[in-house]
Amino acid sequence: MNMKSAPKQTAKLTLKDGNVFEGIVFGSSRSVSGEVVFNTGMVGYPETLTDPSYRGQILVMTYPLIGNYGVPPTSFGDKLLVSKKSSVHKTGTEINERHDNTLPNYFESDRIQIQGLIVSEASESFSHWNSIESLDFWLKRFAIPGISGIDTRRLTKVLREHGTMLGKIEIGKDVVQYYNPDIEDLISKVTIPNVQRYGTGKKRILLIDCGCKKSILQNLIDRKVSVLRVPYDYDVEKENYDGVLISNGPGNPVIYKQLVASAKKLIQKQVPTLGICMGHQILSLAAGAKTYKLKYGHRSQNQPVKQVDSNKCYVTSQNHSFAVDTKSLPRGWEPWFENLNDYSNEGVRHEKLPFRSVQFHPEAMPGPVDSGFIFDEFLRDLK
Repeated sequence: MNMKSAPKQTAKLTLKDGNVFEGIVFGSSRSVSGEVVFNTGMVGYPETLTDPSYRGQILVMTYPLIGNYGVPPTSFGDKLLVSKKSSVHKTGTEINERHDNTLPNYFESDRIQIQGLIVSEASESFSHWNSIESLDFWLKRFAIPGISGIDTRRLTKVLREHGTMLGKIEIGKDVVQYYNPDIEDLISKVTIPNVQRYGTGKKRILLIDCGCKKSILQNLIDRKVSVLRVPYDYDVEKENYDGVLISNGPGNPVIYKQLVASAKKLIQKQVPTLGICMGHQILSLAAGAKTYKLKYGHRSQNQPVKQVDSNKCYVTSQNHSFAVDTKSLPRGWEPWFENLNDYSNEGVRHEKLPFRSVQFHPEAMPGPVDSGFIFDEFLRDLK
C-alpha cells in the first residue's frame, strides 16, 4: 500500500512594506512578530540563536543551508559560580541563585532568544559528533517558529534597500499585530535576576549584565579574575571592584537612562571601564555622545574593522542595530576603531582616562577571535 506523507504546513512572512514571503513551517507552529534582520554567517547558528542581543527579532540566515550539523546538548561545564547565597534585588524579596552553578558549554545563554527563524533550506537530517537533536526539534522545545523554502537572497535585498523592517510570521488562521522591539525595555527580559559571583582571582570585575553572552564571562574567568555579575539596574556604588565591564544586550540604548546614569558615575569616579556592543553605546551616551540606528545593522562574522591610529585591521563578529555618532564625541574622547565597509564607529576610548569600548564582539562566538586582546588591554587598566 502506498503511504502518503502528511502535507507540510505553510506559513507566510509579511513585512511592514507589504512584501509577503511564503514557505514551509518547521519548529513551532506559533505566529509571532518582531523586527526582521539578517545574518550573513555560514556557521554558528547554535550560538547565534542563543545570543540575547537578538531578543525581539525575526532572524533571516542568508547562508542557504542551516541545520546540517544539528544542535549540541544543553550541558553545563565546570562549576564556576562560587556564590551559593541568595540575593536581594529591587523588590526586596529573596531570589535563589541558579542551582547548577555553571555556564552552558555550547550556547551563549540558556535559551533561544530570537522571535522566529527564516531560512532558505532547513536540513531535515544532521551529522556531527556533538549533535543530539535537529534544529527543528530544538526550535519546537522553545516554541520558536521557523519558515524554510524562502528566497532569502531576495528577502535580504529588500532589507538592504529599504532597511530593517517590522514583520510577522503568521501560520494558519493565527493573526498577530506588528511589534516594534525598539520601544520596549528588552534588557529586563535577558538580564540575570540576582547577583552571581565567579572566579577567585585577586582582580575584581563588576560585570553589568545587559544580556551578557556566556563567552564574555568565560573570557574574564579564563584570565583569572573574580567577577561579580549583576543585573543591569544594579546600584554600582554598592560594591568594591577594580574595574567594570558593561555587556552586550538588545534594544535601543537611549531608553536605558538608569543604565547611562550608572555609567556616568563610573566616569566621574574614574573607574576603569570596558563596554562591549550595547555597553559601548551606553558608555558613549554617558560620556555625552549620541547614537543612531543603522539602516540594516551589522550581523555577521567577517566585519573588517580598522584601528584608527594605525593600519591594523581585524576581522570581527558583530550583532547590533545602533551605532555611536563619532562627530558627537565630547572633548577628551576619541574614535578607536572604524568599520571599513560603511565607516561607522566601532569603538571609542578616552585620551587619558581608563575608559574604552568596542561595538564588535572581541569574544566572538561565533566568529574569529582576532580582537581578544581587548580584554587584556582592559585588565591592564586596572589599578
